[in-house]
Amino acid sequence: MNQPGPLNLLTDVAGLRVGNAGNDTLRSGVTVVLCEQPAVAAAAIHGGAPGSRETELLRPECLVERIDAVVFSGGSSFGLDAAGAVAAELAHEGRGFAVGTQRVPIVPAAILFDLLNGGAKDWGAEPPYRALGRQALAAADYTFQLGNSGAGLGATAGPLKGGLGSASWVLSEGYTVGALAAVNAFGSALLPDSPLFWAWPFEQANELGDQLRLLASHPPGAVELDYTFQSALAAANTTLCLVATDATLNKTQAARLALMAQTGLARALRPVYTPFDGDSVFALATGATAAEPLSAQTVARLGSCAADCLSRAIARAVFEAASLPGWPSYRERYREHFPSPE
Repeated sequence: MNQPGPLNLLTDVAGLRVGNAGNDTLRSGVTVVLCEQPAVAAAAIHGGAPGSRETELLRPECLVERIDAVVFSGGSSFGLDAAGAVAAELAHEGRGFAVGTQRVPIVPAAILFDLLNGGAKDWGAEPPYRALGRQALAAADYTFQLGNSGAGLGATAGPLKGGLGSASWVLSEGYTVGALAAVNAFGSALLPDSPLFWAWPFEQANELGDQLRLLASHPPGAVELDYTFQSALAAANTTLCLVATDATLNKTQAARLALMAQTGLARALRPVYTPFDGDSVFALATGATAAEPLSAQTVARLGSCAADCLSRAIARAVFEAASLPGWPSYRERYREHFPSPE
């Protein structure tokens, strides 16, 4: 039977560290996923308004097999600067794809839109994201904060404060799967007029405040199929996701992992992949377990577990978030169920 890893974080996958940096006045930040050794990677990008860097090279037919880090950033296109800073630091350490006598660190990145969340964005001629990228890389560790941290610092999720979430599974077969999500969604993580998360069936060890307890007092009825779009701001959202495993995968298998994992978005948020979101899922395989060819059945098992793990990470991002002016947190909104929300 699957169990959460010791930390219930992405970093339960051997070979990964995560660092966060942010600015409370800015209400924005950066998250870096650092691969201790280059990892096989892929991506599935289905949102209608993505902003990214070096994602085309992740396609199975492209040359580069492995990457050094992944960067998630607030700041819309300004946030892509963070990946350049991370690449520069890694190059200084001698890391990267060898091209003759040169090494070029491979650092795919994706950004979310948090420019209208009330933070001070009057940074003048020098956006702060390169500095935040360096800080997040320097902070990379096996433990890290969720909620209002890193790329999730200024994120929102429908009418509530969004944030950074993570979760992990240790599979009965011995593999570990982890997920990370910076949730800045146009859609909602909750059933209409309910404290229940869409992802409530996947909760482990009360990581969402004991959803079964809330289910008893808020049994779901028929779900309204319509959705109110009046508050939509064009291209003003995006949920950024990463799933990882310690299994040994090739790029084609990693691409299937990313594709299967993206269904976890649809289980945790409604709606997803709108014209207003840049919803993206990256997949990493560190190969920290024994190198052995995986059957199609095992790849399917990893992908299924990654999708469920991602749903949990998305819900945890909202559950762990703290309120900001204008954006109440989940636990503040439903404080009658959580006496000390923050």
